[in-house]
Amino acid sequence: MKALGVAVGLFAIVAGLAGRAAGDDVLYMLAIASLVCGLTTFLSAGISRYLKIFVAIFSAETVLFGLLVAAAKLGLWPAGLKDYALTDKLPLTVAMFSILVYAVSKFGVVREMTRIADLYFAHDERGIARVWPFPAFGALERRIAVAMIVGLVLINQTQVGISLRLSFFNRDWFNAIQNKDAASFWQLLLWVFTPWAFTYIASAVIEFVLQSMLVIRWRKWLTEHYVGHWLGGHAHYRMNLLGGEADNPDQRIAEDVARFIDGGTDGYGIYSYSILLISTLSSLVSFSYILWDLSGNYAFPGTDIVVPGFLFWVALAYAAFGTLVTHLIGRSLVGLYFQRQKVEADFRFSLARLREYSEQVALLAGERAERSALGRRFGAVIGNYLQLVDRRKKLMAFTATYGQLSPIIPYIFTAPFYFAGKIQLGVMTQTAQAFGRVEGALTFFVNYYTSLAGFKSVLDRLSSFDESIARAQAMDGAGPRPRPAPAGGALTLDNVTLALPDGRRIVETGEVSLAPGHSALFTGPSGSGKSTLFRGIAGIWPYGGGAVRIPEGARVMVLPQRPYLPNGSLRAAVSYPAEPDAFSDAEIRDSLQAARLPALVERLEDSDSWSMRLSGGEQQRLAIARALLARPDWLLLDEATAALDEKLEAEIYRTIAEKLPQTTIVSIGHRATLNALHDRRYEMAPTGEGMYAPRERKAAAE
Repeated sequence: MKALGVAVGLFAIVAGLAGRAAGDDVLYMLAIASLVCGLTTFLSAGISRYLKIFVAIFSAETVLFGLLVAAAKLGLWPAGLKDYALTDKLPLTVAMFSILVYAVSKFGVVREMTRIADLYFAHDERGIARVWPFPAFGALERRIAVAMIVGLVLINQTQVGISLRLSFFNRDWFNAIQNKDAASFWQLLLWVFTPWAFTYIASAVIEFVLQSMLVIRWRKWLTEHYVGHWLGGHAHYRMNLLGGEADNPDQRIAEDVARFIDGGTDGYGIYSYSILLISTLSSLVSFSYILWDLSGNYAFPGTDIVVPGFLFWVALAYAAFGTLVTHLIGRSLVGLYFQRQKVEADFRFSLARLREYSEQVALLAGERAERSALGRRFGAVIGNYLQLVDRRKKLMAFTATYGQLSPIIPYIFTAPFYFAGKIQLGVMTQTAQAFGRVEGALTFFVNYYTSLAGFKSVLDRLSSFDESIARAQAMDGAGPRPRPAPAGGALTLDNVTLALPDGRRIVETGEVSLAPGHSALFTGPSGSGKSTLFRGIAGIWPYGGGAVRIPEGARVMVLPQRPYLPNGSLRAAVSYPAEPDAFSDAEIRDSLQAARLPALVERLEDSDSWSMRLSGGEQQRLAIARALLARPDWLLLDEATAALDEKLEAEIYRTIAEKLPQTTIVSIGHRATLNALHDRRYEMAPTGEGMYAPRERKAAAE
């Protein structure tokens, strides 16, 4: 960016010298604008990478278009290409755009938007792309994205140029109609309108395809980024412990990411608004020149006072009034849209949770309670919806009135001149069209206020999600610290203390050594911290201190009382967390047989919701089969056989000992029959003030 800034600055000197040689004020203005543009481009080295793309495009165009205009001013433009000479306002316009992009980069909301966008445009991963009809090629994904953005901006600028050309066609065509000039009518229709209109259509199709490819690539990368950070380092688990505003992370990843990029069917995203703003600004500047020139002879109503650019000032005042009133009416929409996402997600989550626990609800005959709870949550959806309707009703009433009045205003001011024969019908319609484009550009926030409010709510949700992930990741390394111990040695709890999220300490272990090859059983009253102790050993509990010394190279596996069974094939459920093809069919079938699940042996390819299809005991045995496949060095069973009868439970323990002779078992349980299945026993004994500590007792003591 610094080199480009210097290049624009050097061009400013060239433009100034050319202006002096040609005696042209436009080139002097271009020199001044280019000098400022060069400075802002140089300073843009420190702004968002996403915004740098637009600064680079407009600054490069300033030099390119400026050199072509300077050549025309100095008489160096080929005479045969006179009709294709650029308007002298074009380089000035793109220089203003570059300066404007740098200026808006300083706004807080823009910085927040581009912070998320830059996640994609700053990474160094490689991607594959293909431009028809050429073969696929590999490149840095961000460079592919930048190329697509550049292409889309150029297409958009071309479309604005075509619209500008068609406005002059519109003027000449209506003049031909008024003058009954058939030859000009058909010549304009066939050789001006037709080629430009179909060029516009072709560009729109290309733009749609290119935009769609950019959006899906961007969404794929950003979704993978958020999923990776949410799951990385157990952040998803710690976020649940922390609580806060990051409700429904599933919706934030699945819906908010998509809406942030492209907005979906009910709004616009950062890409859409970027291109839309460029188009709007291009139309504003281009048609402002036309409107200014066309309305130069219009007098202030009721007087003979001619105001330069009178209709431009009318459009500006009218747009300012509309924008102010629209904001005053609709400013509460951002909060309402934010709340809408929350209540809708809460309702959907409640329905999904009811489906997951349908058996438990049916056994307790809890349908009435569930219906009442769902009614309350859906009532929140309705309440929010009605608030939105009320606010949007008022906003719609104003914007609809505003929109109905807008088209007739230029005709009101130009009609006296037309009826007096001072202007032709074509000039009148071109003036009205230019007024409409300028007024429409100036009322951007009036026209898009509702969708902007929705986009701001999406931005807030992703920002708060980022903050929650950051808080969770900041806890990495908190809690009992894992420390290596000599390979083949004991797993040692070295003065481990465990606390609850509210800061209240619950466990203090002192020195506890669990020797390999000697199974251990932890017992104690509910709430004494047994499961929390296992979480600390597993390295996921972030509250507390001390050290957990695990033999170097040893693998620890924890089986909770209620195992997680992913939906999909049975093969995937048994292999989890390994990939479905990590084990052979024979290994999986053998593990299911050993876990006393012979009915599932021939169902490896069946897909189902296994957490609903299998009973609690079957789910626990499937988790045992999973452990038999994983073959950990230390297997921690947190009441992982509590749903089995005592006879089957004993068989499962003997199977584990037989199949995994090198695995040390550490269990949590309450049954007295477990004593005989373990070599050592630890009881969580109270030590005062709600604290517990594991105290070893002889297994035969009971």
